[in-house]
Amino acid sequence: MEDHDDQAASPSRQRKIIHIDMDAFYASVEQRDNPDLRGKPVAVGGSRERGVVAAASYEARKFGVRSAMPSVTAKRQCPDLIFVKPRFEVYKAISQQIREIFAEHTPIIEPLSLDEAYLDVTENLQSIPWARDVALAIRAKIKEVTGLNASAGISYNKFLAKLASDYRKPNGQYVITPEMGPAFVENLPVGKFHGIGPATSTKMNSLGLYTGLDMRNQSREFMQANFGRAGNYYYWISRGVDNREVRADRIRKSVGAENTFARDLTGFDAMVAELQSLIDKVWRHCEDNGARGRTVTLKVKFNDFEIITRSKSVPFAVSSRRELEHLSIGLLQGEMPVPKPVRLLGISLSALHGEFQAEPQLGLPI
Repeated sequence: MEDHDDQAASPSRQRKIIHIDMDAFYASVEQRDNPDLRGKPVAVGGSRERGVVAAASYEARKFGVRSAMPSVTAKRQCPDLIFVKPRFEVYKAISQQIREIFAEHTPIIEPLSLDEAYLDVTENLQSIPWARDVALAIRAKIKEVTGLNASAGISYNKFLAKLASDYRKPNGQYVITPEMGPAFVENLPVGKFHGIGPATSTKMNSLGLYTGLDMRNQSREFMQANFGRAGNYYYWISRGVDNREVRADRIRKSVGAENTFARDLTGFDAMVAELQSLIDKVWRHCEDNGARGRTVTLKVKFNDFEIITRSKSVPFAVSSRRELEHLSIGLLQGEMPVPKPVRLLGISLSALHGEFQAEPQLGLPI
């Protein structure tokens, strides 16, 4: 939700924006590469007791299996679920193929993850007049090159394009025109708005805000008083307005690593030992990309799935692995003794600078 304060500024011209989202990406790759998995409920992730689902095929989703769900819960909901270990190097290679297809149409690409991105095709490289035809061409080429399906949303801003890409999934696309935009969000539950999570949705409901129309009926002052800077963003998107640009070189704001343990941890020394590999991963990324950050965050998930986070910011960027380790362990020490067994630990470094990524933010026809 970057650039909330820019929502009211009018763009110099109407944009044509596409949001491309691969369908069940990791699981679809596994089904593509192993014909025995096709048509069957598949989960990419760990099948062990402490495992978590990273991705689920559409056959598995029919049983309520979702990403980030504990594997034991997924197996309970879908007894025939087949677990497959993730192959991230394969997914990254395919993601690069997809990105090259995007680049055939526009240089203005804002990847959000390996399997989704925004594209500004207001002036596309192949001079295709309609953005919906650009989306069709991209989806067809992805299918030809990778054998995988992609869905697309097409609109005049990022917010609506992302909403539209979910509208005809899987393997479809949908256009939200400027005339449709304000009405499209009227009946949308607030929990369906991109950028509004469960906690904010609950708070909105407590204030009598259940739909986009409910938000639209509030003043900007009311939204800002109750939701801070984000209230400005909510005020404008409830009106179908989002003037954030597709940013070809997104600045990665944080890098992190986490691990779910085979057995719960209770002792400080055991937790410090587990933190070492996470600190290594985070610092290796910083070194490889020339990135530095000022805020270290510790994430702790207990065995009852309660999650806490603790952060510490320093005046100058963390300059060494040793400093990152010192800050991380200090945050952990502040929580000792832990009130209950620990299931997961994570470390992240944010407020990054020095790293610019091309990968991991009434007129023209749409």
